[in-house]
Amino acid sequence: MSYGMEVTERGESSECKWDGHEMINTDRDVKSGQPSTVGRFKKLRTFIGVVGAVGVLAAVGSVTTATSALAEWSPKGPISLLIAFRAGGGVDTQARLIAAELEKRKGWKIVPTNVTGRVGSLMAKKLKDQPADGSAIGFAVTATFDDVILSSKQPPYAQEDFTYVTTTVKSQLGIVALTSKGWKNWNDFIAEAKTRTIRVGVLGGQHKDVNFLIQKKFGVKLNSVQLRGGRAVMNALTAGDIDIGYVAGIQAKQVRAGTMINLASGLPTRLKVSPDAPTLNELGLGIPDLGAYFLVAAPKGLPREARDTLAKAIGEIIQDPKTKVSEFIGRAFGGPTIVTGKDLDAVLAKRMAEAKKLIEAVR
Repeated sequence: MSYGMEVTERGESSECKWDGHEMINTDRDVKSGQPSTVGRFKKLRTFIGVVGAVGVLAAVGSVTTATSALAEWSPKGPISLLIAFRAGGGVDTQARLIAAELEKRKGWKIVPTNVTGRVGSLMAKKLKDQPADGSAIGFAVTATFDDVILSSKQPPYAQEDFTYVTTTVKSQLGIVALTSKGWKNWNDFIAEAKTRTIRVGVLGGQHKDVNFLIQKKFGVKLNSVQLRGGRAVMNALTAGDIDIGYVAGIQAKQVRAGTMINLASGLPTRLKVSPDAPTLNELGLGIPDLGAYFLVAAPKGLPREARDTLAKAIGEIIQDPKTKVSEFIGRAFGGPTIVTGKDLDAVLAKRMAEAKKLIEAVR
């Protein structure tokens, strides 16, 4: 069997063959006509040298590849963190606590900036045009990337314009009221709603669509009041500017304290803090899951190593019970919900399809 390998000794070329026991040089001794013993050993030594060199190069290549694979991505400069909602709400609180912990653990410089308005669409519009190198990320909710797009006649961006890094939590969205209203449950609320117009704080078009279905189902009249974030809804409830409102989880403290009540759950399941409050689907509305995911996004084209490094770092922070953000998430939302990569892309695609069905139902 011939390896077909030619080796060169002193400018001469000859073929090496394996005779079943050893490498034999095919050069012949001039006198005997037999294979040259000297040539045999010289060629064998040359062959071993070539094979050894190849092995060393392969080993060096493997080490280099492994070292590259282990090298973690890091930003080349400060990271601009665009926050889609006002200070004090669930999005803003998480974003700033995560930013502080990233700086502490990674040594990165994070610059948080609130870019508020239109359910996060102003932030997303700005984020879309930033470099896709990890120097700019945004913190928002899933409604920013589905409901807002569907509710706009001329959407300023598409769902595909972004790379989605990770979720942090899933909201515990409830329809909330002050206990001072005297409503003990959903039926009490409906009874009064039949006597007057109810002012409802909403965070987007999807909540308005649900209000329409509630009116149709229960024969009441609701006036939707658009507000910027859960904290704004909470403030409006306290000030008496609205009667009820959609809040994503930060109401938990007040619910535990007895100053607010969750009248119904916007999730497929009942709320962790209010297990006695029915879901809107249990009330016969047949709507999609209104519970938004809080998530980090980046401009489309973010390198995979940047996305994975960011997702891992954020995941470790929010799952560490010693961090302030983990404590906040546990208190307000019952703990973290982490979805990344292709699974997160699938979640967003599914939510978009469900949001379209809700719009069709209202129409």
